[in-house]
Amino acid sequence: MLTQRQNKILQAIVRQYTATGQPVGSKHLAEQLPFKVSSATVRNEMGVLEEVGFVTKEHSSSGRVPSKKGYRYYVDHLLDPEVITDNDLVVIQNSLGTSFQKIDEIISHSADILSDLTSYTAFTLKPEQADVRLSGFRVVPLGNRKVIAILVTDSGDVESQAFTLPRNYDTDALQAVIRMINDQLVGQPLANVMKRLNDDIPLRVMHYMQSADGFLDLFDSVVSRAAREQFFVGGRLNLLDFSEKHDSVDLQTLYSLLDHNDQLSHLLDSNVSDDGVNVKIGSEISKDKALDNYSLITATYDVDQYGKGIIAVLGPTRMPYSRTIGLVNAFRQELAKRLLNFYRHYYDS
Repeated sequence: MLTQRQNKILQAIVRQYTATGQPVGSKHLAEQLPFKVSSATVRNEMGVLEEVGFVTKEHSSSGRVPSKKGYRYYVDHLLDPEVITDNDLVVIQNSLGTSFQKIDEIISHSADILSDLTSYTAFTLKPEQADVRLSGFRVVPLGNRKVIAILVTDSGDVESQAFTLPRNYDTDALQAVIRMINDQLVGQPLANVMKRLNDDIPLRVMHYMQSADGFLDLFDSVVSRAAREQFFVGGRLNLLDFSEKHDSVDLQTLYSLLDHNDQLSHLLDSNVSDDGVNVKIGSEISKDKALDNYSLITATYDVDQYGKGIIAVLGPTRMPYSRTIGLVNAFRQELAKRLLNFYRHYYDS
């Protein structure tokens, strides 16, 4: 356990280093502390902090920089989330005040706003809505054997996919199958729809078609897209700004992660907490060494009966934690308000 003075010194080291990026020397730090103490005393206390692994030296004559262990201790014990400025709040509210036509537009735009506010890479996940249900399924002919499959859910989401029918495809049989699908599956949660696609639906389709594979592939594809977790990423190029070594292999790994929803989903879900804002540092985020020099701040936002979503910020371990956490906390509250108003206006009226 650190003494009160050591806590203050470690707190000051983290704050100064995250602000300047320069190793912190004892003389300068002694001048910044809120109490009188000699630089020799500060130097001795820095030695203690180094012994317990909270700070390190970049070389023998340099000042100290926080270690990942030091950042962890700071976040857990010494951090006071910064109250955001009135200007920050106005920017958030004005940005979310734009007229949107779809939930996806709000969530996608939110990732860009959060990235702009923090200067890091931001992620947003739409409210989970585990019980979202199928409202209807249609196949619209486009000519020359091309059709477009359209699926609508009770949350107002629409998924569509173009498809080319095989030659000699029985269009009457297709329409009969579509009527059966709507009779059997409308009103059911998408999770149940996907389950029945592997259970009884193929046999039912076979009553109308000799070969059901083409249709089942089409329907499964559209349902899967509607049921998947939808992540949006803002500030992808910001990874280049704070990547310390610009290691091409690590950057390739990171950008690959951003392009794969299943990997991103696992990463965020495993780091989120229902208690509010959560901070993971370095190897705590993932076993992937490409994330060793990064910190991930995640938070849930609650839209009442419409579900919970996730927002997250990925930045360097040398980030201003107080300000970033303050922004994430304020942003999730404003996003929840904006989404709740949208749902009530468009779906409850």
